[in-house]
Amino acid sequence: MENKVVVVDDHMLLLEAIGGLVCDFKNFDVLYLCKNGQELLEKLKFPKNIPDIVLMDINMPLLDGIATTKILNENFPKIKVLALSVEENEKTILKMLRAGAKGYLMKDTKKEILEEALGQVIEKGYYHTNTISKILIGSLTKDEIAIELKEREVEFIKHACTEMTYKEIAEKMFLSPKTIEGYRDSIYEKLNFKNRIGLVLYAIRNDLFKP
Repeated sequence: MENKVVVVDDHMLLLEAIGGLVCDFKNFDVLYLCKNGQELLEKLKFPKNIPDIVLMDINMPLLDGIATTKILNENFPKIKVLALSVEENEKTILKMLRAGAKGYLMKDTKKEILEEALGQVIEKGYYHTNTISKILIGSLTKDEIAIELKEREVEFIKHACTEMTYKEIAEKMFLSPKTIEGYRDSIYEKLNFKNRIGLVLYAIRNDLFKP
């Protein structure tokens, strides 16, 4: 079964060239080409036009790649976006990834890499080069360092990295279980975590706990 790809780029020669490349890839076929995000959204009003992957440029008139990716992520979550751009700015790359892109490639990427990236996005759900992985890890560290935690919150995090229950942590810290739950909820909100695993990983990265 062939995976359907849509290419979005405002440079017509590049658009057609990229489309031609993808058509030559095994298990991939180009559904159609678009000159900008607005044109893509118009096409997506019809179910027959829903692709598996969108190869998305960043800088485009009417609706750029970042804004379009956000809309796709919210309204068409099954469509996977792979950015293909000349933009090397870290902030732009992060914005695109945070908007929902599953990977980011430069336009001078070899065709073999592009084919591999498309395959991994279908198979694994994402494709990150070493450069992109470093940018992501770097941004995560910067974001975490910028967040200030109170002394008692740090103490709670250290205890939360053990096998102790929240009730046992409350007893250890001479606090009520309700207060401990308050610490937990406050820290989860500050650090944007959804579970205890995220808390443990944060503690290890920031040398608060050594497994």
